[in-house]
Amino acid sequence: MEEVLQKLANLQYIDSRIDELKQLRGDLPEEILDIETDITRHEVKIEQLKQEKKDLEVEANNLELEIESAQEKNKKYEEQQMTVRNNREYDALTKEIEAQKQLIENANSRLLEISKRQEEIEPELEEEEKKLEEVKKIHSEKKENLDKVVENTQSEEDALLEIRDKVEEELDKRYVRSYKRLRNGLNNGIAVVAMEKGAALGMALPPQTQVEVRRKNKIIIDENSGRIVVDPSFFKNAREELKV
Repeated sequence: MEEVLQKLANLQYIDSRIDELKQLRGDLPEEILDIETDITRHEVKIEQLKQEKKDLEVEANNLELEIESAQEKNKKYEEQQMTVRNNREYDALTKEIEAQKQLIENANSRLLEISKRQEEIEPELEEEEKKLEEVKKIHSEKKENLDKVVENTQSEEDALLEIRDKVEEELDKRYVRSYKRLRNGLNNGIAVVAMEKGAALGMALPPQTQVEVRRKNKIIIDENSGRIVVDPSFFKNAREELKV
């Protein structure tokens, strides 16, 4: 059982150190993801504005062609009015002329709207491009900081993970599952703690429990925290054995 307790202590020692390395990276990975989301948002907005600008240009050109066509039709209808033989034909041409005039009026109104919107798009584009440049600069700085931290910690973390895999392989699957279940259910990830001065994480242990912990012949669960409590010698051995 001492061997099992030692391996559990080893696992906890390794995992605690890996947690420390991750904390050194802080919130940088999440911050970078948030910034990358911002970059995408600004890029999408810029593309939308550019597409809207193109669409407005196409629409304006089409409207101008419609106006030109309507004007030509009206000229033709007015010439035809001069040669009609009866009021019915004259009235029919008058209706066509009015329809074309209405089309021209609507087209000109829309052209004014397009012109106004085109004037608004340019400043919006400039603003979005400016924001995108600023966000990209922040992203570059944060990424550089994260890369430095990762570079400084990655080799140690890789070595720890390799050792951890070996420790897990040597430990009975039942104990591995229990350890993981405990660790995943705790905020600080500490599933195995050393008994210090008759206490576990500052909580005093009953005298009989202290005796059982020192015997090192079975797994002791702290009633208050639900953690595995071991003799401090196991963590001392972990530091010496693992050299990390």
